[in-house]
Amino acid sequence: MDKIEQVKLIKERSGTDSKKCMKCGKCSGRCPAFKEMDIKPHQFVSYIEKGEIDKLLNSKSLFNCLTCFECVERCPRGVAPAQIIEAVRQEVIRMQGENRVNAEEIPAIIDETIPQQLLVSMFRKFNK
Repeated sequence: MDKIEQVKLIKERSGTDSKKCMKCGKCSGRCPAFKEMDIKPHQFVSYIEKGEIDKLLNSKSLFNCLTCFECVERCPRGVAPAQIIEAVRQEVIRMQGENRVNAEEIPAIIDETIPQQLLVSMFRKFNK
């Protein structure tokens, strides 16, 4: 997959419109993991808009993001940096080949305490 397709896929999976970002930085100012991030939430949005995918795929911030959605709440334009970060994170996992869940594997992990919704969500998320 080339970089343009990868960026398009990440934008699609995130479900957020990165063009709406006005680069005010309010999302990053609210981020509790700000100090541990090499790329800040507002920069993820900028990089995805510019198509600079390599920087994002190699960022330590992918796994420092708490996915608390403070950045989403703070954005005056409704941009969701956390969703972009999650989409990039999933792309990295997919590239490593560690994200697939086969239907045959699900019965092995079923527990009566696990809600069916969780299993369906997991199957959907990891098989895109």
